[in-house]
Amino acid sequence: MDLDQLHTFLEIVRLKSFSKAAQSCFRTQPAVSAQIRQLETELNTSLFDRFGTRIALTTAGRIFAEYAEQILALRRQAEDSIRELERSPRGELAIAANEATCIYVLPKVFSEYKKQFPNVQLRVDRSFGSHVVEAVVDNQADFAITQLPVLEKRLQVVKFHTDEIHAIVPAGHPLARQAPLRPADLIDIPLLLPKSGKTRARLNEWLEPVEDRIHISMELDSTEMMKRFVIAGLGVTFLSGSNCRSEIAAGELESVSLGPDPMIRHLGLIYRKDKSLSKAALGFIQATLDFAGRTPVAAGESAVPGRS
Repeated sequence: MDLDQLHTFLEIVRLKSFSKAAQSCFRTQPAVSAQIRQLETELNTSLFDRFGTRIALTTAGRIFAEYAEQILALRRQAEDSIRELERSPRGELAIAANEATCIYVLPKVFSEYKKQFPNVQLRVDRSFGSHVVEAVVDNQADFAITQLPVLEKRLQVVKFHTDEIHAIVPAGHPLARQAPLRPADLIDIPLLLPKSGKTRARLNEWLEPVEDRIHISMELDSTEMMKRFVIAGLGVTFLSGSNCRSEIAAGELESVSLGPDPMIRHLGLIYRKDKSLSKAALGFIQATLDFAGRTPVAAGESAVPGRS
């Protein structure tokens, strides 16, 4: 049976006439009669008793009418919910990100996003390095924020933020006066390096000329730990300057550019190319771009102005 048959059946019940129901449904009476016969065949029962030109529901017909009303009511509710979803989106978005992004990017993005989409639940999956990319590829997260480049061809990339990796030293440290800092300047200095990830790979390459003479004191997987340990005088670390603004402003840390060329970092928002983007998802992309001061995404346009 289909919904059109149920509608025709209920019109007959309401009007108590096959001919009037045919007019109401813009069909011929034989077509309406054929629909009812199909229903009765499928249900293996009679739905109407016919008394000349008069009709009446059978017991089975009365029971079926109740269910038919419920089915069509559910259909209307589903349609209303879908229309309401467009006006006021709800549901859940999962975002994968590393610790620093969770602390320095997502709170501001989420704050602006929730003003526009208060009924959408946001879930943060805190992870590291390549794991955030895997989370999106495996559909465990809708979006991820990660350091570029991302080479996975199944993913769309929106570049939204650029900053610089600096050496982070305690306030007043002699290295703070040696900008730009070169690898040879760090010989015999205790280094607190990230345990893994793109920044670690780039640091390994930068330190390669003196790799036999450097002292890696600790490998850490927490931005906050690295900052606290540097403040405590346990060594020198490497972080984005934007992740240390409050400590630098408070006079606890200083940042030093690396040389001979600055170590530039690009952050991107990634999602699957084959993923259908709801209004809520497009809104999250826009909130992320707004955080970085990017050009707004117009309704109906591509939501990937920074694709790479």
